[in-house]
Amino acid sequence: MHIYWLNSRFHFNFSGVAAPMGHGFGPLRVWNDDEIQPQSGFPMHGHRDMEIITYVRKGAISHEDSLGNKGRTPAGDVQVMSAGTGIMHSEWNAEDELTHLFQIWIEPRQARLKPRWDQAQFPKADRGNRLVPLASGEEAVLGANAGTLLIHQDATLYGALIEKAASASYDLKEGRMAYLVVADGNVTVNGNAVATRAGAALIGEGRIEVTAPEGAEILLFDLPRPN
Repeated sequence: MHIYWLNSRFHFNFSGVAAPMGHGFGPLRVWNDDEIQPQSGFPMHGHRDMEIITYVRKGAISHEDSLGNKGRTPAGDVQVMSAGTGIMHSEWNAEDELTHLFQIWIEPRQARLKPRWDQAQFPKADRGNRLVPLASGEEAVLGANAGTLLIHQDATLYGALIEKAASASYDLKEGRMAYLVVADGNVTVNGNAVATRAGAALIGEGRIEVTAPEGAEILLFDLPRPN
């Protein structure tokens, strides 16, 4: 979808536009790849009963909401919003350069939660060749990683920066599935090529091996598998 201030690519169906992965992947409903022009953005609008994660790839995004929260999230950092019973917010590129981000929506484990917003820094040096949890609703992950942002779903979003000719691995447990997106570079996932800004749905894979011949930035969402 392209309008004068926004260029979006959808991994899943969104706003009446059909996308390659259809209506979602388990509780994962939206993965939008947005490029927002300088001094423009989404004006105040509302959400309800959705966990919304924003991963900024380039530039920065400025947030303001009906709870009184205000914040600027620069490239490499992450913000989360639990829409819960209802929240109004705006997302604005107040910079003089293009902002490029992923906006990810996942259904919460229960409806009518208390709305909230938070953000956190994730230094690139900490994500070298390993998957670092960025946002999670799994108690074991949150307990072991103090900086991980909270979401209300039995799922964890990881990020990694893989060096040239290096790799990262992840063990997908029984009853789980994963959605992997290449933010930058090109990778192979268990021997299958995945291009820049493309996604790979992984079910029943066991060990996931990601290699990057020229280096890459990846995100991996570990999700509960539907019964």
